[in-house]
Amino acid sequence: MTVQPIRLFGDPVLRTPADPVVDFDAELRRLIADLTDTMREQGGAGLAAPQLGVGLRAFTFDVDDVVGHLVNPVLEFPDEEEQDGPEGCLSIPGLYFDTKRRQNVIAKGFNGHGDPMQIVGTGLMARCVQHETDHLDGVLFVDRLDPAGRKAAMKAIRQAEWYDPGAPPTVKLSPHAAGNPFGLGR
Repeated sequence: MTVQPIRLFGDPVLRTPADPVVDFDAELRRLIADLTDTMREQGGAGLAAPQLGVGLRAFTFDVDDVVGHLVNPVLEFPDEEEQDGPEGCLSIPGLYFDTKRRQNVIAKGFNGHGDPMQIVGTGLMARCVQHETDHLDGVLFVDRLDPAGRKAAMKAIRQAEWYDPGAPPTVKLSPHAAGNPFGLGR
């Protein structure tokens, strides 16, 4: 279990859809532990594997004192109710923008051992599950903003201290690269 560097906006791994997990083994459970440690160290509500440079469909969450993870999530929406509120991302540090999401979600998937599980979330938990699942699809929350919001977000990103459009993204090999089990090298 190790805190890992988080990939920042501009890194292509954040725009690449992640592959489904097929091996529920010790390597996957190490990845989940690294995601959890990194998320907690950074004070996030969630963290998806692509944010650590691992192209697999897995994420962790820490919402309202509920800490967990979900592998290969599939989302269902029990109603049309929406919420609109501030959202941020550890890959876009320090910036928050009002983002519309569904108020309620049912997320089905698996735990790190391959056992089926389900998360029924409302409010912040629903927002987190949708946000992290978007990461697995190569979608960032700024993509969900209306045109004016997206324009303001992109301006703020370009002005952010951490943003460097001239430098190639920093790519560090994940410790999970042994035998390339997580689809690295994209």
